[in-house]
Amino acid sequence: MPWITKDSAHTKIARRDEPYLTPALRDELVNKYLPRYEKKAGALLPALHLVQHEYGWIPHQAMVEVAQLLELAPAQVIDTASFYEEYWLKPKGRHVVAICRSIACEFCGQPELTDAVKDYLGIDVGETTDDGEFTLIELECIGACGGAPALLLDHTLHENVKPGQIPELLAKAKAHAGH
Repeated sequence: MPWITKDSAHTKIARRDEPYLTPALRDELVNKYLPRYEKKAGALLPALHLVQHEYGWIPHQAMVEVAQLLELAPAQVIDTASFYEEYWLKPKGRHVVAICRSIACEFCGQPELTDAVKDYLGIDVGETTDDGEFTLIELECIGACGGAPALLLDHTLHENVKPGQIPELLAKAKAHAGH
């Protein structure tokens, strides 16, 4: 099978004037996290978590700034951030619908549940609605096998979910935003 290539050498990275790694974030990393590790590279995961907690995702510019602080190649930071599912490398919706795709959930109706969310929102897994309200993802296991199929809507666990419940669940989440 031939390799599918893309012209990434000419990719433009969005940059802003002010750094993502603000003086406050920098101080927290230097004073709280770096002393815990023998090498600066050990603080990479906490640094990525700090940035994501601050902005809701990890912009490319922030990864470059973290690389500079920790004396790493930007590629090492990008490789790490893209390896773990918990890091967001693009903005996400105000609400995240995370459907469990473990074997228990799959046997109990996860594919139909995923299809119901995709149909209702008009997006595919990994996408965000045009209005920025919802992002749909699938996770390997959320530890709710006894209540399969299960999903997390923001940080709330919903078990034994039926496809017909999706419109009501999502409407409630949207209505309660900011309360």
